Amino acid sequence: MDKIKISAVSYTNTKPFLYGLQHTAILDKIDLSLDNPSDCAQKLIDNRVDIGLIPVAATLDLPEWHIVSDYCIGADGAVDSVFIFSNCDISKVKYLQMDPQSRSSNYLARVLLKNHWGISPLQLVNADDYSVSKDEQTAFVQIGDRTFGKRDKYPFVYDLAEEWKRLTGLPFTFAAWIANKPIPDIFIDELNISLKYGLDHRADLFKELPMRDDFDIKDYLINKIQYPLTEDRKKALFLFLEYIKALN
Repeated sequence: MDKIKISAVSYTNTKPFLYGLQHTAILDKIDLSLDNPSDCAQKLIDNRVDIGLIPVAATLDLPEWHIVSDYCIGADGAVDSVFIFSNCDISKVKYLQMDPQSRSSNYLARVLLKNHWGISPLQLVNADDYSVSKDEQTAFVQIGDRTFGKRDKYPFVYDLAEEWKRLTGLPFTFAAWIANKPIPDIFIDELNISLKYGLDHRADLFKELPMRDDFDIKDYLINKIQYPLTEDRKKALFLFLEYIKALN
């Protein structure tokens, strides 16, 4: 049987999953590539891979998609790695620079701007230096490892998973294991076993991961990131897609 091509996000929040894939027998059955979220999604859209741990908003660009795992990248409240950073209160922001590595989080920001904060700043894509703002009324979206240790750099910081919880009362699902074609059940079972192995061996993973003085990686991977794709997280996933559709 041909190997299943899988693209996974290369951020720290995926490390437990990668540990499981790389330390179980499934490794011999897959062709694994590591990408940023937007590239991971594009590979699945272009049919260059069979399965991707993709930002959930990207499912809207897939003619066919299937959830193929019991696990996800989720949060229940603050996630500590998906933010709007601002020099002013969100109500006074005039310009919002989007993260070029993100799909779901940019959409999440737009959903919150409309439905939670009731504001409509000009949204800037591909700003020259999108992740820095010295302008008083320019804010920016940033996700992933690049946000570690950055909370104290700006006077106003909004955790988007926390704001989603305030809006909906639900947890949030940032990324899920999605296939663009039917995948055999026997492989899905093995995938779940491998992902669970990684989650069950986070203590071993921590021995390999470099720690930081300005960010608690252990707390992040044990408490902030929520990995099981629960019914509430599935509900949140589909609600988020409906919110996105209503933006247009």
